[in-house]
Amino acid sequence: MPDLLETIEIETAPAARASMIWMHGLGADGHDFAPIIPELDLPQTLAVRFVFPHAPMRPVTINAGMVMRAWYDVLELGGGREDEAGVRASQILVEALIAREKSRGIPADRIVLAGFSQGAVMALQTGLRHPERLAGIMALSCYVPLARTLAAETTAANRGVPIFMAHGIYDDLIPVARARRSRDLLLGIGYGVEWREYPMPHSVSGEEVGDISRWLQEALTL
Repeated sequence: MPDLLETIEIETAPAARASMIWMHGLGADGHDFAPIIPELDLPQTLAVRFVFPHAPMRPVTINAGMVMRAWYDVLELGGGREDEAGVRASQILVEALIAREKSRGIPADRIVLAGFSQGAVMALQTGLRHPERLAGIMALSCYVPLARTLAAETTAANRGVPIFMAHGIYDDLIPVARARRSRDLLLGIGYGVEWREYPMPHSVSGEEVGDISRWLQEALTL
């Protein structure tokens, strides 16, 4: 079992009955999305534990080798070569967080994997390969990693997992066309995807937060 990542945890009510593991983007940390919880305006009866992990520190090639929090190395912008070893190593770390939530009494089908940018990449990488049915996967401003191996590595247990993907049409870091190709890949191998686009750059908008809240409440009340 790998060492657990450091996390920030916020519960919307005592005695959590569901968990959302939400991973940040490149160079950020677990504090990045903690302020969004009040904006989601979730009913107290949902009783969600939000878990915001800090990614490992590592050098990032596109940033001149600077060491920062990153789920994997980025070798070039716009696609191309991927850091497969880094992605798979972080997948193991995310799986350890899922296992901890289960050990605390939250079943897999009450756990949502979520993220923004690199963190959303890891939500897809891990969630689509997880051997148990999860409550949902929320992937904001991202793409599907290691696409060539996905069909062979997905699990039947999670084939019906609710997936929410959203992207800004003015995103200049991960172009929306790349995200659309990822959506189409998932649809092509049988996943259902709720897709949303917003007039924004590589960020999160107020309209998007409202859609996230609705989707999350639906995913946790199925």
